[in-house]
Amino acid sequence: MKRYLTFILAFLCVFASAQNINDVLRYGTEEIQGTARFQSMGGAFGALGGDLSALNINPAGAAVFNNTLVTFSGTFFATDNQVNYFGTQTNSNVNETNINQVGGVFVFNNTNQNSDWKKFSLALNYDLARNFENSYLVSGRSNQGIDSYFLNFAQGTPLGAILLDDGELIENGYLDIGANGGFSDQQAFLGYYGGVLDPLDDDPETDQYISNASYANVDQQLQRSSIGYNSKFTANIASQYKDKLYLGASLNFHSIFNERLDRLTETGYDANSEIQRTTFDNLLLTQGNGFSFTLGAIAKLNESVRIGGSYQSPTWYRLDDELSQRINSDLADEDINFIDFNIINLFERYTIQTPSKLTGSLAVIFGKNGLLSFDYGYQDFSNAQLRPQSDPSFQTVNSDITNQLGVVSTYRLGGEYRIAQVSLRAGYRFEQSPYVNTDTIGDLNSISGGIGYNFGGSRLDFSLNRIDQQVNELLLDTGLITPATIDRIRTNATLSYTINF
Repeated sequence: MKRYLTFILAFLCVFASAQNINDVLRYGTEEIQGTARFQSMGGAFGALGGDLSALNINPAGAAVFNNTLVTFSGTFFATDNQVNYFGTQTNSNVNETNINQVGGVFVFNNTNQNSDWKKFSLALNYDLARNFENSYLVSGRSNQGIDSYFLNFAQGTPLGAILLDDGELIENGYLDIGANGGFSDQQAFLGYYGGVLDPLDDDPETDQYISNASYANVDQQLQRSSIGYNSKFTANIASQYKDKLYLGASLNFHSIFNERLDRLTETGYDANSEIQRTTFDNLLLTQGNGFSFTLGAIAKLNESVRIGGSYQSPTWYRLDDELSQRINSDLADEDINFIDFNIINLFERYTIQTPSKLTGSLAVIFGKNGLLSFDYGYQDFSNAQLRPQSDPSFQTVNSDITNQLGVVSTYRLGGEYRIAQVSLRAGYRFEQSPYVNTDTIGDLNSISGGIGYNFGGSRLDFSLNRIDQQVNELLLDTGLITPATIDRIRTNATLSYTINF
């Protein structure tokens, strides 16, 4: 009972944060989700409007609606991860079904015949901006061991700074060191009591350590699983001026929930190695909210050609992180299992500011037979920031962001052809890597297609969307410097139903 009460008190610990550049990209990039019509045309709706998910591109699109309506969308998400790590191939598949879009628009026609403002619209829409559901296995024989991770943190840390006090419980020592010494000292503590490393001598002033593992190569397996979402709720107002101009503005409210579990196992040491098996697990939970606003306009140059432009402000996320860890080995302290997922480190609340985005659009309308649409988006990720900027660790991360990230250009092309009540659609999207060095994250390519049927008072739409991108992911943030190469293919099948009023 004493230990249980100690756990509860220990939950209040706050320590130096360990956020990094990956957080900016995880929460600063959005996927093409939304309605089936929107997805099937590659999201190229900046000059079109008339679709609730188009508000994510250009808020002026809500003024294009002629009547009040609601739309519901559900998506089957399938993710295929083809992983290569030191020449070993593994494949993992994840499937999920979710309601990814719900929204409605209310159209008010102006009864004043003398006014140039023809109508106003109010729209409310929920979209799943990003789905974090994923799981994959990394397996291979590496020349870099877990000991490198802990040695990188431990070297230069005095032994006395990570030793338990007399009678101190190991879980309390783990949290206290995190609170007072920071994340680096806490990882050194785990390496020492986990049996992975030892100091050169027993002098408390000693700050040099050696590995207890002997190997030329080791067998590693990492099971990385994540769940969660970045959802966006949009409140929009838009208006049509004469027959030539549509104007709109949106307030966007994000909700973040992301839980990621890493289970890393290492075996295959030399026969004379003191350690024969090491396990190291990390559970990270991130929750929070964000806010942005969007302004946009669409102009009809004539009956066939429309142009559009929009500005999306930076998104300001306020996030809270919780981190739990576990470690074990042949040489670990006998009480090491008391450090488990019930022992939670609370990070200080922090802010991520993602960069603003500009979008220019062109659409050509072929009467009632069909259309072609093109969007170009510009977003400079080197302007992203973690705050507070006074935090030394955030200053380092922000420097990495400035040096490693760059401009992301996005190209979206979509088309639709109507045959009576049936609409056939296709789209393509290309998005540049946010990294200057595209070996970290490759360019994104997406192709899509779909079909819709108009019943008059309602409409049913279906889309199939395939997204292909290669990413390189490290097993640990330091020490294991060779990443796993992942060819990630996401396939979304979406069904939407629209009711007109």
